Amino acid sequence: MSFSLVIFDCDGVLVDSEILSAQVEAEALSNLGAKITAADVMQHFLGLTQDALEKRFEQDFGLRLPHDHAQTTAQMLRAAYLTRLDPIPGVREVLETLAIPYCVASNSPPAKLGLGLSVTNLFELVYPNIFCSKLVARGKPAPDLFLHAAKTMGVAPSGTVVVEDSVVGIKAAKAAGMVAIGFVGGLHHMPPSEEALVAAGADHIAETMEQVKVLITA
Repeated sequence: MSFSLVIFDCDGVLVDSEILSAQVEAEALSNLGAKITAADVMQHFLGLTQDALEKRFEQDFGLRLPHDHAQTTAQMLRAAYLTRLDPIPGVREVLETLAIPYCVASNSPPAKLGLGLSVTNLFELVYPNIFCSKLVARGKPAPDLFLHAAKTMGVAPSGTVVVEDSVVGIKAAKAAGMVAIGFVGGLHHMPPSEEALVAAGADHIAETMEQVKVLITA
């Protein structure tokens, strides 16, 4: 099947940031008295918007998060990004050689999204085709963001393939009527990541960016 558009998620697909985000959230919540590890965050909360993340934290742990929780974790994450964030191996080569249009669509807040792409020197490869959940009524797992991105890029959902690392992202892609590639090449992935993505509806699984490119261009 040939595609007219590739939509990449950012965190865990373009930049290897999910493990850093999970470590920061776990540390911040532990400081508030919650018993949680980075592995717990990655298993249960991966891919959610910040608002949805905080609501789930409050529900699951019976916490009332401070009003500045998002600001606090953003500052902690910025420090981690500036010293430890790397691009996913091989992603620059894929972006530089793709012969079809592509864009980025992420649940991350604009500042986090822009910082991650800038620190890893990927920003110039994807600008200006960058979309975040603030542009739509509902973030992933709703299909709104992917549908908005495809419409803006002038491509029908049926001609679009999505590369995602999270269950919520795969669900969003399938709800949008798009082909979904589950990417498990980030440092945060561990068994049963692949099975979870397949159960969510992933049409294909890729462990490397080279495998992603093969699936896109086959």
